[in-house]
Amino acid sequence: MKKASSSSSKVSPLLFVIAAAVLWSTGGLFIKWTSLSGLELSFGRSLLAAITVAIFTRHEGFGLNKVTALASVLYAALLLLFVLATKETTAANAIFLQYTAPVYLLILEPLIYKEKFRRRDLIVVTACVIGMSLFFVGKLRPQDVTGNLLALASGLCFACYFLLLRHSKSRSVNRASSVIYGNLLLVLFAAPAGIRALPQMNMHDSLSVLYLGVVQIGLAYTLFTVAMARGVRSLDAGIVGYVEPVLNPIWVYLVLGERPTKWALIGGAIIVMAVVCHTLMEAKYSRGTAALT
Repeated sequence: MKKASSSSSKVSPLLFVIAAAVLWSTGGLFIKWTSLSGLELSFGRSLLAAITVAIFTRHEGFGLNKVTALASVLYAALLLLFVLATKETTAANAIFLQYTAPVYLLILEPLIYKEKFRRRDLIVVTACVIGMSLFFVGKLRPQDVTGNLLALASGLCFACYFLLLRHSKSRSVNRASSVIYGNLLLVLFAAPAGIRALPQMNMHDSLSVLYLGVVQIGLAYTLFTVAMARGVRSLDAGIVGYVEPVLNPIWVYLVLGERPTKWALIGGAIIVMAVVCHTLMEAKYSRGTAALT
């Protein structure tokens, strides 16, 4: 029993982040696929997500303090902003601009948590940003400005949410509390639109909302909060999370037949290489630190 437990504890928490990112990557496809508006979709999606996460984490309680309350507001905001951005602009633009979060983290995390700035963090984030920009060569249109601004705002909320999850007061309660209460806040905000839309929902819309709420948010964020609870740095989580926008166009191609450009393939290769190298370096550093102690 002890041996099995020891082996389980050696599993890198970054793997939980990767699993969450794979599930998150399907969000843009299903958001675009429904005929529901951003608020209508957010109502059902967040209601199901709150229930799912509450079930998965019920043994940790549902405590709330000032830090997790603020994190809940940021979480609700980033969810709504991303859905609205995806409806306004392309799913690719929305996900790319939301993933400017690591750039904000690169600046804010050393200032807030007094951590040493690492040169390799800057190198990896720079590589990821360059790779992602190749996905959208020649595709950014003036009419996408509103959606792009919403996505940028979602990215800033995402970065601040990461930072709050690392706060010591976040560790004194269920880490998923912010996900549960954040989704409930969004349910209350979107309730007028969501309730009006219920009688008009078809089977396709219903199944899409069910998947988005239970799997794409509920299960994914449960995995993510487990990773953060095991000590994953905010910047590391943000960098590994670049798996999400890489996979996004793949799901679109497989389901809708939209073929990625050669620039997107090159950009994806750069990002995957950067993430893999970062993960390997982080694992090597962790082993070296453990050996010294």
